[in-house]
Amino acid sequence: MIGMIIWIIGIVLAIKAALEIWGWKSVDAVKRLLVIILVLITSWIGLLVYYFWGRDNLPGILK
Repeated sequence: MIGMIIWIIGIVLAIKAALEIWGWKSVDAVKRLLVIILVLITSWIGLLVYYFWGRDNLPGILK
């Protein structure tokens, strides 16, 4: 039961991260898509890196 709750939380956070990344209009669409794929493939590690470091830093790096 707890495993399913953790899985659902991961899915919700992944969708939220993908929507936030897609909202970066200053970054090229191909780069946004690559970042979304990378975050989704790396699962929890990718989500942690995105939420703790990438959210603020990646749009400036990818310009």
